[in-house]
Amino acid sequence: MILLLMIIGVLLLVVLLGKITMFLKFKNQVKVLYSNALNISDKTYTISQLNGLPEPVQRYFNYVLKDGMSYISLVRLKHNGLFKTNLKKAFINIKGEQYFSAQKPQFIWKGTTLFFTARDSFIADNGNLKVSLFNIFTVVDGKGTEINEGEMQRWLAESVWFPTNLLPSENITWIAIDENSAKLSFLYKEISFDCIVTFNTVGEIVTMETQRFMTNKREPWLCKMENYKEINGVKIPVSAEVIWKLKAGDFSYAKFKVTAIKYNQNISKRIL
Repeated sequence: MILLLMIIGVLLLVVLLGKITMFLKFKNQVKVLYSNALNISDKTYTISQLNGLPEPVQRYFNYVLKDGMSYISLVRLKHNGLFKTNLKKAFINIKGEQYFSAQKPQFIWKGTTLFFTARDSFIADNGNLKVSLFNIFTVVDGKGTEINEGEMQRWLAESVWFPTNLLPSENITWIAIDENSAKLSFLYKEISFDCIVTFNTVGEIVTMETQRFMTNKREPWLCKMENYKEINGVKIPVSAEVIWKLKAGDFSYAKFKVTAIKYNQNISKRIL
């Protein structure tokens, strides 16, 4: 009995140490992201920037932004929701914490479930997907050009949470399609891709679709956004769903709901 209790105690200690180590690694990655970020919060959005944009794109920015507001440089958010580790498996509960920089494309996300912790990131021009079982055993460590492109696609789709990032820039061009959709062309160094963006009559972005790598082959990847709310003076969707649109059918694997979000907050302040 004593031996069993000792074994259990050692296992609990190992799990605790793994959790602490994971926290410190994540905190360090956040510091690196912030150190690389460029401050653009002194830049001001004006309605005149919308001149010449496709009509549904103008409708979107008129709906989510206010004339004269500051650009968003940094974002920190938390979410809860559901996630699938495999498209054939059931959804499990997940809680996430995420940080973004806008002017220099970067993000770091940590998703935590009962058994594993995932870290998805694009920092200093390098993407990485790492999954750890019990915060100890690394079971996935994805890197390379395909991962880099996929992480940039995630960062761009999640820019609906900091919409000044979707304004025309050296990286972003909007091209008209019809009254409720437009093509968003993205270019950053060697990474380039297009997203088809659909809007409703109110002006909300409802879907963003692109071709994303899945096991060495690009497949249609769709993000659905809904439940827009005004937070910190910006209208954003607090609910999002991510779907692979495969020949076998549509496979939803992530359903997130934003529970807290802060803009342009200094890293020295308490994490949400």
